[in-house]
Amino acid sequence: MISPLAYIHPEAVIGQNCEIGPFCYIDKNVVIGDNNTLMNSVTILYGARIGNGNRFFPGAVISAIPQDLKFVGEETTAEIGDNNTFRENVTVNRGTAAKGRTVVGDGNLLMEGVHIAHDDIIGNECIIGNSTKLAGEVTVDDRAILSANVLVHQFCRIGSYCMVGGGTGCAQDVLPYSMVARDPASYCGLNTVGLRRRGFDRDLVDNIHRAYQIIIQGTGLQKDLLMRVETEIPESPEIAYILDFIRTSKRGIIK
Repeated sequence: MISPLAYIHPEAVIGQNCEIGPFCYIDKNVVIGDNNTLMNSVTILYGARIGNGNRFFPGAVISAIPQDLKFVGEETTAEIGDNNTFRENVTVNRGTAAKGRTVVGDGNLLMEGVHIAHDDIIGNECIIGNSTKLAGEVTVDDRAILSANVLVHQFCRIGSYCMVGGGTGCAQDVLPYSMVARDPASYCGLNTVGLRRRGFDRDLVDNIHRAYQIIIQGTGLQKDLLMRVETEIPESPEIAYILDFIRTSKRGIIK
């Protein structure tokens, strides 16, 4: 199940039942778990930590050094969870001294040409479309969907269950459960279809919608609008997540 045309450094650790195709390159200081498939011409570089059941299509490059001039060779990692799919030419850089690691969680689909930069944290069950590029220290929460050719500025956060339209440039944080598109990027309402597909009931969707009406359309200081949400909208983990997301935002939110 390992092609004789693949190169595997003798110090690399490879789990059971892995398929490694021709012209793959696996560096030293690499750990790969069980049941992974590396099609031809996949490159796994120093510092990669890969879980189980992942698929890497031709041209994927995992754990290349960061494209960051502050990087001076520090010991960092690129950590991949389980059951992810990395389509053709996906690149995932390892971390820098800022966080020490780049992380891709479980069950994600990264389509052709996606770039995950240094110190990014990608959650679980996200879909990231063709040629989308994430700058350094971006966080993508669980089950977010980024369409093709999305550009995300460094330090931004993408909320859970959101949908970002194709070709959108995100220079601020994307609210959870929302749809964002246009140029410049704007809030376009709730990701209603996505939420219902994920089992959100009508009352909860309505409460999230009412919260965003207050936050997006309301007037006054942001802290006062958030207090209105706390007093006017029934408590739930989803509303608490929205409030914490906004209060901890470093770049501001897309409205």
